[in-house]
Amino acid sequence: MARRAYHHGNLRQVLLQSALRLYAERQRFDFTMRELARVAGVTHNAPYRHFVDRWALCDALAAEGFGLLREALVAAGAAHEDDPRARVARLGEAYVDFAIAHGDHFRLMFLRPLRDAAPELDRAARASFAVLEEAVADAHARGLLRDGLPPRQVVATAWALVHGVASLVVGGQLSPSARTLRPHLATATAIFESGAFVPRKKK
Repeated sequence: MARRAYHHGNLRQVLLQSALRLYAERQRFDFTMRELARVAGVTHNAPYRHFVDRWALCDALAAEGFGLLREALVAAGAAHEDDPRARVARLGEAYVDFAIAHGDHFRLMFLRPLRDAAPELDRAARASFAVLEEAVADAHARGLLRDGLPPRQVVATAWALVHGVASLVVGGQLSPSARTLRPHLATATAIFESGAFVPRKKK
C-alpha cells in the first residue's frame, strides 16, 4: 500500500481524522495503533510521535469535539446577550444540533468519565460548559432565577435535559427531523423554564 504524503506538522491532524473515520465505521474504539497507522498511510511507529496510546488519541478527539461544541454554543448565544432566557434556550438547541451534526465526536466526548479526563480534555470540556454557566450566571445576576436555586444546579439540570434529548437522537431512539425533534425541545425548554426561572411579567 502506498504511503499518503503529509506535510511536516500535520501528522497529528491526519491521525485524528483517520481515527474518527475508523470509529465512524465500527462504532467502537477498538482499533490498534498499527491499524490506525495503516489507514493514515504512515509508518506503524508514526502515531506514537503524538499519542502514547489509543486512549490518548481518544481524549484528543473528545477535546476536539468539545472545542467544536464551544464554538457552536458561543455563536448560538451571541444573538441573545441581553435576554438570558432566550440565550439558555438557544444554547440547548445548539447543543442538540451539534450532536446531530457531529454524532461521532459527540459519542467520543462522553465515552469515558470526564472525571478521568486528561488535562487537554478537561480544559476543553470546562471551556464548553462555561458558555452555559455564564448564561445562567447572567440570569441569576438579573434576578431571573427562582429563589433558592443555586446556579450550579440550574446549569446541571439544563445540561441533563438537552443531553438526554441529544443522546436519544444520536442513539437513534428519537428522529432528528425538525418536525419530530423541535416539539420535544420546546417541551424540554418549557419544563426547564417553569422550574428554573421566575414567571414572566404579564404585559
